[in-house]
Amino acid sequence: EELFPEEKKVMPGTELKNLLENNVYYIIFADLKAYPKEKISEIATYEEFIESNCELVLLVVDSCYTTIYCKDKEKLELLYRNAQAYRFKDVQYVTDKNDTRTRLTLW
Repeated sequence: EELFPEEKKVMPGTELKNLLENNVYYIIFADLKAYPKEKISEIATYEEFIESNCELVLLVVDSCYTTIYCKDKEKLELLYRNAQAYRFKDVQYVTDKNDTRTRLTLW
């Protein structure tokens, strides 16, 4: 069963949490963006992310290459420590110097 049917592009975080905790999924590609309620906008670039209300971007490519952009530095640090604790490989902060991505979308 698909996690996101075509007609369901937006959902509350609690609904997403429930779906993820109560089902088993194998993520191949994911392009997820988290916004405060009722503040959704289309973003495609890092500059648009910075200027938008979007709080977090999660991009997964080929099941194993994951990039997270997060405006909240404390949450970002927790995500970083969590990745290290679970021994993910090549965990590093994305900066202006090492970010090769030109768009914050997969398609």
